Amino acid sequence: MAQGANFPGFIGAAGGHDGGVNFGGGFCDMAFYQKLGEGSNMSVDSLNSMQTSMHGGSIAMSVDNSSVGSNSDSRTGMLGHPGLKGPVVVGSYSVGNSIFRPGRVSHALSEDALAQALMDNRFPTETLQNYEEWTMDLGKLHLGMPFAQGAFGKLYRGTYNGMDVAIKLLERPEADPEKAQLLEQQFVQEVMMLSTLRHPNIVKFVGACRKPLVWCIVTEYAKGGSLKNFLSRRQNRSVPLKLAVKQALDVARGMAYVHGLGFIHRDLKSDNLLISGDKSIKIADFGVARIEVKTEGMTPETGTYRWMAPEMIQHRPYNQKVDVYSFGIVLWELVTGSVPFANMTAVQAAFAVVNKGVRPTIPHDCLPALGEIMTRCWDANPEVRPPFTEIVRMLEQVEMEVLTTVRKARFRCCIAQPMTLD
Repeated sequence: MAQGANFPGFIGAAGGHDGGVNFGGGFCDMAFYQKLGEGSNMSVDSLNSMQTSMHGGSIAMSVDNSSVGSNSDSRTGMLGHPGLKGPVVVGSYSVGNSIFRPGRVSHALSEDALAQALMDNRFPTETLQNYEEWTMDLGKLHLGMPFAQGAFGKLYRGTYNGMDVAIKLLERPEADPEKAQLLEQQFVQEVMMLSTLRHPNIVKFVGACRKPLVWCIVTEYAKGGSLKNFLSRRQNRSVPLKLAVKQALDVARGMAYVHGLGFIHRDLKSDNLLISGDKSIKIADFGVARIEVKTEGMTPETGTYRWMAPEMIQHRPYNQKVDVYSFGIVLWELVTGSVPFANMTAVQAAFAVVNKGVRPTIPHDCLPALGEIMTRCWDANPEVRPPFTEIVRMLEQVEMEVLTTVRKARFRCCIAQPMTLD
């Protein structure tokens, strides 16, 4: 925990262990996630994050094949929970009516234990201590179909008071008090973070609630899906330069705001960057974020190897500059449209970054100014990495350069091919 932080209930989580690297502290720790309707398992890349898209939208809880600290358990344990025996009462309504009705779940969810536990009136909604104003009114929640699930929770699409939302439901593991306490701490932490952050490039927090058997967090639903999914659909084709710079600026501005409040994201990556309808970027997944402790430093508890700064991989004390390193990798993704260290496993990439100083190869045709930003961001020495306020200024200069070049090109085209009446 960040000692002395004025946020009641904000507690850092202890790390797990896998492959010699501590990796813990997330909601969906030690879990495999599987997109519903598909046969292949998808491992969690960051323990609190699972980013899956459905019909072009997404919520920040990412899935990737480069995770650490996961096992093969991909089912929740709630289906056989004794507290869910007997008829389920949802208002004056039995579970099984049509989708997207207030305070209700769809017929297809009638066997969904998490949905039942959330909507069952036998279990009262507990007030969010210190965050009472964010406690959701379940009567306004329209719970749609789940689109991903894991060992401790599921993701659903739905609406809240008419707004498209992403709904994260997490099971309280009754058989494991230690894990239950850890998940409770993470729930409080994410509520604290999301309720504090208000910025156009930060995913909007809608509300949350706690019940005896389940926790629920609701955020806006990003129709464009994750940046990672967007890049994947482009099949390794780079993003148009103008858009790439604009989206990089969105991330940098959002992170400058986050750092300005003294927070560290700790898992900045394309999975956790959501695309709005206007193609702007919103930073998501603050369940693993921390308040920076300037006096004692912190030891790493989460992250994703391909985007993780060397000092985190090595369990050395770190500060906000770990997010700057991750941003350098994200900028490279935007410029190239590729997966970082695609020819390596996640663990191999971590070893190469720490022991051999390996970084992604900057394309020869990359704008020099962008290449310089990447190089400075992922420098092994955190002191060399620029703060996000400086990154914003550098990217704004790049944006002006790109726009000027485009205008000149269009002008030359018009001179070479004058407009006619046709």
